[in-house]
Amino acid sequence: MKKNDHVKILLVDDEPDILEFLSYNLKKEGYQIEIAEDGDKAIEKAFAFNPDLILLDVMMPGKDGIEVCNELRQNDQFSSTIIAFLTARNESYTEISALDNGGDDFINKPIKPNVLKSRIQALLRRIKNNSGNSQEQNIIKAGTIKIDLDRMEVFKGETEIMLAKKEFELLTLLLSNPGKVFKRAEIMTRVWGHEVIVGDRTIDVHIRKLREKLGSDYIQTYKGVGYKFNH
Repeated sequence: MKKNDHVKILLVDDEPDILEFLSYNLKKEGYQIEIAEDGDKAIEKAFAFNPDLILLDVMMPGKDGIEVCNELRQNDQFSSTIIAFLTARNESYTEISALDNGGDDFINKPIKPNVLKSRIQALLRRIKNNSGNSQEQNIIKAGTIKIDLDRMEVFKGETEIMLAKKEFELLTLLLSNPGKVFKRAEIMTRVWGHEVIVGDRTIDVHIRKLREKLGSDYIQTYKGVGYKFNH
């Protein structure tokens, strides 16, 4: 029995060579693998396989990766599933659109085997971190905002606020010490990790989404420095 045989990964790409490469290298590490060649099959396989992580190509004929991600995120079954996009495109609008629709990370093509393995390990580490305190009820409160860490639920007063996974992790960090100015480098490290490479606008995109959902008064910007939660 291999150490990763309990981890399920769904690979989605319209290029057979990419699927073969990803599948071969990840199966060698012991992961359970399923593949899908297009967006519709990806959604079908996701519901049947219930993966821990989805590697999802952005550019596919028919239903593209962003549409697939958005559709899956609308279902509670995939609220905590890690979704990483595979892309050869570097345009910032593609990254922002993907993050807005629930993506967690990007892995750029062409992919080197060692880089692939380290990035997968970094992504899966988030799942372990999120489940580490599941035996006890963990509640964070600041003003009218309450976070239930065990249930991954956020409330503004009595109203539940639906957040994407990285929005939830970012808000949790800010509420962990209300009034503290979290520097951008610290936010990037603690929310996205050392081994995860994302664009400069990633934090800004997630802050904007949090303000849209919570209200603009909760999170204060310190230009060129970082952000703090006003309690």
